[in-house]
Amino acid sequence: MTDNHWWRGAVMYQIYPRSFADTNGDGIGDLKGVTSKLDHVRSLGVDGLWLSPFFKSPMRDFGYDVSDYCDVDPMFGSLADVDALLKGAHARELKVIIDQVWSHTSSDHAWFQESRQNRTNAKADWYVWADPKPDGSPPNNWQAWFGGPAWTWEPRRRQYYQHNFLPTQPDLNFRSPDVQAAILEVARFWMDRGVDGFRLDVANYYVHDAMLRDNPPSGDPAPALPRNMQLHTYNSNQPETLAFIAKLREVVDGRGAKMMVGELAPGSYALMHDYTRTQKRLHTAYAFDFLGAWPGVERMAEILQQWREGADDGWPSWAVSNHDVARVATRWGEGIGAAAPRAAPLFMSLLLALRGTIFMYQGEELGLPDADVPFEKLQDPWGIAGWPATKGRDGCRTPMPWKDEVMAGFTKAKEAWLPIDPRQRVLAVDKQEKLTESMLHTTRHLIALRKASKALGEGAFEIVEAANGRFVFDRVWQSQRIRCLFNFTSATTTMPLSGKPEILWSPEAILSGGNLVMEPFSAAWLRLA
Repeated sequence: MTDNHWWRGAVMYQIYPRSFADTNGDGIGDLKGVTSKLDHVRSLGVDGLWLSPFFKSPMRDFGYDVSDYCDVDPMFGSLADVDALLKGAHARELKVIIDQVWSHTSSDHAWFQESRQNRTNAKADWYVWADPKPDGSPPNNWQAWFGGPAWTWEPRRRQYYQHNFLPTQPDLNFRSPDVQAAILEVARFWMDRGVDGFRLDVANYYVHDAMLRDNPPSGDPAPALPRNMQLHTYNSNQPETLAFIAKLREVVDGRGAKMMVGELAPGSYALMHDYTRTQKRLHTAYAFDFLGAWPGVERMAEILQQWREGADDGWPSWAVSNHDVARVATRWGEGIGAAAPRAAPLFMSLLLALRGTIFMYQGEELGLPDADVPFEKLQDPWGIAGWPATKGRDGCRTPMPWKDEVMAGFTKAKEAWLPIDPRQRVLAVDKQEKLTESMLHTTRHLIALRKASKALGEGAFEIVEAANGRFVFDRVWQSQRIRCLFNFTSATTTMPLSGKPEILWSPEAILSGGNLVMEPFSAAWLRLA
């Protein structure tokens, strides 16, 4: 717990508090619910947890629209509940990092309420304000992530304000030294309270282009939303963002064994490099390379082998599911033609074999498929606006199934904030605990193997094969070599081997005459002699 580099190679468990466990019977998860389930988190063998936002918010985007960075929304509990959660986690040797949504605030935030009044108040420049074009239209062509222009008119100032997301999520102006100072104070507040680090929401969107230049077209032939019609060249990824992150890194490193992981949206491995190389940027970052459709083994290999392994070359993080995308057992499972029961252990073994810090989303340890949420039950504004082209994010946000019963052991209320999918309920924790072989036990075993191996936790990464649905790579630490083999096809395949390999983990692979015979949609970890 005192190692400043504890996060390198760590396995972190993402908790979406709203859907984890409800203790007060209102159908919505809360912080006491998280604390009540820490033994489950600890039993997985993970190193810590990432908590999605629990701050005061009008919940128009379910907590990613913060109205007070230093207080807890009553829906989730109180600051005392945060303290109890931190104490309980640390007693179990679990680190805790929390979401920080600093790109934008809620329009209900006191800072914005003051800023919008006129052009001369003390916070007049705390948000991105711009005059209209001579014809009254917005200052440029920037498009918001949830659809429509990234600008909304404010009659009191007779100006537009920028919002990369909902109109109720105005963007902070990080070109203002006062804004930077205020955000650094927020960071100090939570670190002084005992959190071990931050997950920084859309960290590459902090600074906007000072000249407000138009974004160029993307050339996307079939855009789902107007934002896909342009490259977000000027409303994201500005060099001044890295200058602020350097200031933030200095503050975080000054508090000891803390860390920052940045979400780079949509991002790429090149952007991950930029935001993590040297010791003055983010400790680690993840992008959306593995959070979209099945990439194929060739593309996957291309992404993974781009990471240089020097001390100043940065450190990657990897996730294949989170609260913003369909669950991987469904999303990638459909991509390779594998049903969830086959797909879930295959993708989990891939994730836990990668070089980097691993982020596992709640329910992945159970192999949950994405939930089917009917339109009339949707809560996500993105899903409601985009239906039926997109169903939004509710399918991955449904309540965690603890028990195979009507409300899945999540709540005592008659209804949860999102419906319980029966396909998830039958995969509940209580049922899987009783099975000798289950996805839950498989996850625990894989994490234990990773933590026991320097090669898997910290070792180098070497591609052996990536073609025709077969993916093979080695993890190497000094004289240790672990070979990780994956068959993403619907046919049995034979992998040639040399030496005297030993099966470290595989449910069904067989060593035969110098070959490894692998069933369809299966994986194996081998120790090479």
